[in-house]
Amino acid sequence: MKKEIIIIGSGFSALAASCYLAKSGNKVNIYEKNNTIGGRARQLKRDGFTFDIGPTWYWMPDVFERFFSDFNKKPSDYYELIKLSPAYQVYFGINEFVTIADNLADIILTFESIEKGSGPKLESFMKEAQSNYNIAIKDLVYRPGVSPLELITFETAMKVNQFFSNISRDIRKRFKNKKLVQILEFPVLFLGAKPSDTPSFYSFMNFADFGLGTWHPKNGMYSVILAIESLAKELGVEIHTNSNVEKIIVEDGRASAVIIDGKQIVADIILSGADYHHTETLLDKKHRAYSEKYWETRVFAPSSLLFYVGFDKKIINVEHHSLFFDVDFDLHAQDIYDNPKWPKNPLFYASFPSKTDKNSAPDGKEAAIFLIPLAPGLNDTEELREEYFEKIMTRLEILTQQSLKNSVIFKQSFCVNDFIKDYNSYKGNAYGMANTLLQTAFLRPKLKSKKVENLYFTGQLTVPGPGVPPALISGKLVSDLIEKHTKI
Repeated sequence: MKKEIIIIGSGFSALAASCYLAKSGNKVNIYEKNNTIGGRARQLKRDGFTFDIGPTWYWMPDVFERFFSDFNKKPSDYYELIKLSPAYQVYFGINEFVTIADNLADIILTFESIEKGSGPKLESFMKEAQSNYNIAIKDLVYRPGVSPLELITFETAMKVNQFFSNISRDIRKRFKNKKLVQILEFPVLFLGAKPSDTPSFYSFMNFADFGLGTWHPKNGMYSVILAIESLAKELGVEIHTNSNVEKIIVEDGRASAVIIDGKQIVADIILSGADYHHTETLLDKKHRAYSEKYWETRVFAPSSLLFYVGFDKKIINVEHHSLFFDVDFDLHAQDIYDNPKWPKNPLFYASFPSKTDKNSAPDGKEAAIFLIPLAPGLNDTEELREEYFEKIMTRLEILTQQSLKNSVIFKQSFCVNDFIKDYNSYKGNAYGMANTLLQTAFLRPKLKSKKVENLYFTGQLTVPGPGVPPALISGKLVSDLIEKHTKI
């Protein structure tokens, strides 16, 4: 039977869910608090420059293909993909960098040139990582996190030891060179936890990196949001911006309506793609499944200090994606997870989309996005933002041997306070809840409310976890769950 479904938020998971639910014949309305769709994946346009506000990495192209194929479509029906060559570059000092090629064979040669004997070791490691990828991304992550039995398959039973070791230990057993270790530990940072707290099984992220490559959708990641919006509208979804949900109404134990601008809008099903913690605050306390203590004791992925910068010239000695690991990785990690504070010497990441995409900046100019990972919940002031912009710009100039500060046309920043204001993000986290062993699959907050009927959740705080591909999968999982429960 056709259902009236309200979806709160318009990020990747919410948009994906809307498509599946509309395809099944439901009437779907999305309500987004901001004036543009996309959730954390919004877009900034200024003075001829275009920036992705949120995600900038396009990994796991097969997940996007699988999503669109569910609707007899292809990504190429909506946007053009460019494979980055090289994939990215990692700086360790002045003119001291490692360039990661767009294919595994060349990456193996790079490793061998840095540490003798590491080439064959990388080849072996990647075979294991690919095996894990095939188990995880093609099977396990498409399970709804309802029961621990979902994790028990013949394949996972053969790899049980990989759930009780960690990525850091596994990598360091094989590789001794510090640069290679850091490059191999880097992909799991997308999961939101330290490599030493991430199960070895998650080496599938290394296959996503070296095996499948790094891509760029022409006009940025926002073109993927626009693609899913277009698909959703084709399927009959209605999207309402500037529509902040103020309360979820529960009657007789069932979610029955939302309040927007003081008006009550009735629905058969309410699905939230907004921050899970925030969504529960829209309920009366007795209807909340998770206490404040629960949230306080979770391990959250980092927040971020981001800068969107327009330069009046082209920048040399950098690639589209450039990582700056010229300071102590472990000390920065401690400042995020162990003793939360602003890092003295932060690692940072830079994206220069105009290296690949001429639509990102006017001719002869460069668009740049800088990101510093931070502990969530830190004090966030304009003075601190300025101090850290100065720090990373000074380092960028030294490491790449060029003058840049006088070439800044403008900059805009985004940090903890903005994550809270724009996304109602718990403590201003940027990526959701970390995928540690005790926060994986059935141990994450549930897709279906444990206390309120007809109330569901999707996105990075539930299954499968942080990242854009998992968000698309989360949208599919929750829509399948809704269809299953509404047929009972």
